[in-house]
Amino acid sequence: MPENRTPPAPSRTVHTVDGTTFVTLHGEIDLLAATPLAAHLDALTSGPGPDLVLDLRPVSFIDCAGLAVLCRVRSRARARHGRLRLVTGSGRFLRILRAAGLGGVFEIQTEPSPADTAAPTSQPSATMG
Repeated sequence: MPENRTPPAPSRTVHTVDGTTFVTLHGEIDLLAATPLAAHLDALTSGPGPDLVLDLRPVSFIDCAGLAVLCRVRSRARARHGRLRLVTGSGRFLRILRAAGLGGVFEIQTEPSPADTAAPTSQPSATMG
């Protein structure tokens, strides 16, 4: 009998620098990962004026459920007069955004800004799951 293996949800690293929350996602952002990831990002965007940077450079795969999570986070941040930035250097990811009709919707950076590399004020690390 074949063994059913579910891929692990992406891990994440979270830290805050000068009021900006940085989340580095690792692994796959797919249907299985979408719900726990959305719950975590909802918590990070629950207050007024959230400033969130999602580093997607270590993400190996994203599907439509993952894109839906990104759209949800963007909407939540904007509704609370906040900001969401995505960090990616992946031409493939940018093509996926364009193909999904999301080209130009997100604020994209190819590298974190110099301030993003400052020492974090807190550094909790968690694994999704």
